[in-house]
Amino acid sequence: MSQSASTPAAAPHDTNGKGLATGTLGLFGSTVIGLASTAPVYSLAATLGFVVLAVGAQAPIAFIVAFVPMLLIAFAYRELNRAVPDCGTAFTWATKAFGPWVGWMAGWGVAVAGMIVLSNLAQIGAIYFWLLVAPDVAGDPVAVTATGVVFIALMTLISWRGLEIGERLQNVLLAVQYLALIVFVVAVAVQFATGTAPETATAPELAWFNPFGFSSFDAFVESILLALFIYWGWDTCLALNEETRDPQRIPGRAAVLTTVILLVTYVGVTVAAMAYAGLGVEGIGLGNEQNADDVFFALKDLVLGPWAWLLVVAVMISAVSSTQTTILPTARGTLAMGVYGALPKRFASVHPRFRTPGFSTVLMGVVATIFFVGMSLISDNLLQDTILSLGLAIAFYYAITGFACVWFFRRTLRESAQNLWMRGILPFIGALLLTGAFVYSAIDMLDPDYGYTVLFGIGGVFVVGVGSLAIGVVLMLVWAALPNSKPFFRGESLNESTEVLVPDSEQVIIRSIDGGR
Repeated sequence: MSQSASTPAAAPHDTNGKGLATGTLGLFGSTVIGLASTAPVYSLAATLGFVVLAVGAQAPIAFIVAFVPMLLIAFAYRELNRAVPDCGTAFTWATKAFGPWVGWMAGWGVAVAGMIVLSNLAQIGAIYFWLLVAPDVAGDPVAVTATGVVFIALMTLISWRGLEIGERLQNVLLAVQYLALIVFVVAVAVQFATGTAPETATAPELAWFNPFGFSSFDAFVESILLALFIYWGWDTCLALNEETRDPQRIPGRAAVLTTVILLVTYVGVTVAAMAYAGLGVEGIGLGNEQNADDVFFALKDLVLGPWAWLLVVAVMISAVSSTQTTILPTARGTLAMGVYGALPKRFASVHPRFRTPGFSTVLMGVVATIFFVGMSLISDNLLQDTILSLGLAIAFYYAITGFACVWFFRRTLRESAQNLWMRGILPFIGALLLTGAFVYSAIDMLDPDYGYTVLFGIGGVFVVGVGSLAIGVVLMLVWAALPNSKPFFRGESLNESTEVLVPDSEQVIIRSIDGGR
């Protein structure tokens, strides 16, 4: 339950907020980082084939349907950010809405998702680096792991060095990604126009967008869960709210804008790939299971000819750039947890010169490296199962945030139709959909045939996914037992009526009596 308005607010407040570099990002920079966090080229390369295998010609509508809960939760993020522009995002908002225990677990969900995906991104970036430089080395696990560690270290350094340099880097890297996607779509269109497209080519059909055309409910759910993954990451721009100009408005606008751009990108590229390759089970057909791991790799030579290397570069850049942008929200989330006493105060430290979460950023890089190397040494199959389990952590903290929005603003929902829809109905529907996805996916993951490993007689994906969240419960209880945690778990350092620690120039007074207006 939420804390009472009479609960004392012990969190300090100063004009510098948490010490981060305020006013660094504008709408463009915030949107770029939100897009880069989703790794659009890699996400499409790794997911499109499996979505087609699941639902065939309904892949475009699957991406559209999966967009709906993401947009609804983006509305929740936008509304909460307007009232509480705190870099702790899900952690801070869930704590204000439901109290310290739920809030702590929301923060843990963000951290777990970041740690898991960093390992995957580092591995993919390394594999594609060697595919570009020396293809024979791409299959060497030692070389791939070592290169992945270097990528994590470099991106950690950039994140530690400052947001401004990171923004400049992301502008370039995202431009390369979208250049590759545009070149791909244009090349497909030119081959259609000139009659040089392969025999597999077929004109796009309206039936591809029929929401009632799915062959089975199980296939429909599987495709949606796959598609949800490629939208994840847009919330990074909200985690940078304290470093954004006009932090109450720009991050929320960037989040909604990011999800819309992703929708257009994913559906457009999907239609182009399906039209060019067809859905056959042989050759370049998207129904060929051998092409599912990377659709672009299967099509690059036919579509781009001597320029095929551009798609390899784009996938590598997509994974590497997302490595950096994934570190950003996790470091800021744990920074906020340190500031309000949900973690040791060491997490609250900010680099005096670069004004970044110094300790949290470095620790994130170290933990991600240890996890990546450890999983690589134990079993690559287990590493792959951790990636498959990622959707549980994502759905977990997104759903909590959606419900938190409804509860936090409960007193204002009847003030206007806009409040009712944007703060109540739409976030609630989004949270329900993601809760359903979490439960359905968890049950499905119990099957020993799900994923690549079997642990304790059940699917390794389930053990890793649910187990990683359960570890959070254990760590939370351990920290709650220590003296320094008492102000947080008693609801003193952060509660519904507490002023959040953000820069004074953008401070919003939080009052439980009016739901945060």
